[in-house]
Amino acid sequence: MTDYKEEQKNEIEALESIYPNELEILSCDPYHVFTIKIKTESLEESEFEIFVTLKFTYVPNYPDEVPLIEIIEYDNIEDEDVDSLSDYLLSQAEENLGMVMIFTLVSVTLDWLNNKADYLHQQKKEQEERRLKQLEEEERKKFEGTRVTVETFLTWKTKFDAEMAEIKRNQFVKEELGTKKLTGRELFEKDRTLIESDLRFLQEGDEEVKVDESLFQELDDLELEDDFDENENTKS
Repeated sequence: MTDYKEEQKNEIEALESIYPNELEILSCDPYHVFTIKIKTESLEESEFEIFVTLKFTYVPNYPDEVPLIEIIEYDNIEDEDVDSLSDYLLSQAEENLGMVMIFTLVSVTLDWLNNKADYLHQQKKEQEERRLKQLEEEERKKFEGTRVTVETFLTWKTKFDAEMAEIKRNQFVKEELGTKKLTGRELFEKDRTLIESDLRFLQEGDEEVKVDESLFQELDDLELEDDFDENENTKS
């Protein structure tokens, strides 16, 4: 007859030596209840470190009967991952009926966590590669320009024709403004040589030029006499 109590006791002693820091015994009566903390091995990025705390409760006929297995703590995995791991541990326990199995269940749990962490790490790596590839593609398109199709060419030509029409219209307006007839004052301000031509006309004309003396009624105020004397002295 199998002494289940003795087998359970011996397994606990072995587990205490294997997992001195990870194992915690919660109860011994009527059967052992204990937890074992498991975390992934060191990875390049600590953000993918996953840990779980498994809680085991022996049953009267263990190891011929599956112990109660619970996942009471976890980090960096989703709830659906916890459900998946629970189902996996139950299937492994059923496969190992008839022999003590806690070490085996802890080992497969560690493998599962490591695989999950590797998957998350690889997923992030691929995501980063896709992001970089997308950036490179965007930069390449900047240098290559837009591929010409019939539609893009017609769009460009419509825009180009409109711009050329605007340029021609502006040029036409400038030319029209340039040929506009200027007033006397505008001509005077535009070309100062007109002053000299008027003077030559006065000097060379055959006809007597009549001067309106009323324009010079206030010449005394200008003190032209002094200016005249100064000019005479300068000439002499």
